[in-house]
Amino acid sequence: MHTTTPKDTNTVHTNINELSGTNLTAADRSSRSSSKEEMLKTYTNLYEQKDFGTLDYPVSVYYLDLSQSYMNRIRWHWHEEMEILIINTGIAQIATDDDTCTLQPGQGIIINQSVMHSIQSIDQNNCTFYSLVFHPDFLFGHKNSYLQTQFLLPVQNFCLFKMLVLDEKDSWHERMMDAINDTIAVNMMKPFGYEIAAKGHLCRFWSELISKLPKTGTAPPPHVSLDEQRVKQAMLYIRLHHAEPLSLDEIADSVHISKSECCRCFARTLQMTPFEYLMKYRIFEATKKMMEHPDEPMSIADLALSVGFNNTSYFNKLFKKFLGCTPTYYRTHKVLARDAAPSGPFSIPMP
Repeated sequence: MHTTTPKDTNTVHTNINELSGTNLTAADRSSRSSSKEEMLKTYTNLYEQKDFGTLDYPVSVYYLDLSQSYMNRIRWHWHEEMEILIINTGIAQIATDDDTCTLQPGQGIIINQSVMHSIQSIDQNNCTFYSLVFHPDFLFGHKNSYLQTQFLLPVQNFCLFKMLVLDEKDSWHERMMDAINDTIAVNMMKPFGYEIAAKGHLCRFWSELISKLPKTGTAPPPHVSLDEQRVKQAMLYIRLHHAEPLSLDEIADSVHISKSECCRCFARTLQMTPFEYLMKYRIFEATKKMMEHPDEPMSIADLALSVGFNNTSYFNKLFKKFLGCTPTYYRTHKVLARDAAPSGPFSIPMP
């Protein structure tokens, strides 16, 4: 079993600064710097189909700093890949549609495939963490293989497994975290053959994970709450049609339920109304448009219209409510000053 020295407690085996090395040549440092920048990139639109890594190597590692997001929050999202977070500094709160947990340094969490979740810092202190995102098909091949039937489906279909908190104080959890940390390290260092090494570490992790899950003869069907199914579908509809005039009737019709039931689903799942989600998404899209075209800015009126507001005053009011400043101030002091947070789910306190 891998053990860490007190210096390494609550951190992954290798951090970004250590990866730079002190005895590297200039070329090595330049190469490692590029690698570091790749690790720091953010990912957008996580609730639409997106490839993490490549088709042949569906594994990605990110180092995320919640201080780079407004109100230290990553909005609600989901993806087909499994995600594992390892807390580096600060305290994070992870929520699904029916559960919430708080993580501190020395802890991590496994978030199962297609589970809707959000992440935020619960206090004003900075929170950083590593995110390992990978598709289990990388380990088990594609549908109907023996390995997938025996070792993947029980995890995918285990109705109680939406997320699993990991704590290094537990020996079983420590073994899984060792394998995760090793995977993160090789993906950041990228030595020759790191893909093979990463697969080996992930197989070790999966072997530990499945060793403690209940053994079932016939796997039950996947458990996704009806509320979650409906809200996911409504979120996708809003994303596709946010720039058009949208009514609560249309949002509810997109998931074939009444307006009142649509509101109840959003309240139970996201703790907000469909209309509030729509407004926040439109403001989010407005900040993206500002950052995408800083040298050829649209007028505020045109910007508002492009994201679905036909009233500029109302757009200004909501923008200030969500971001604490007017669109003009944001563009002048954030976008043009290159001080805006990265676009994507790390940008504003999205639902």
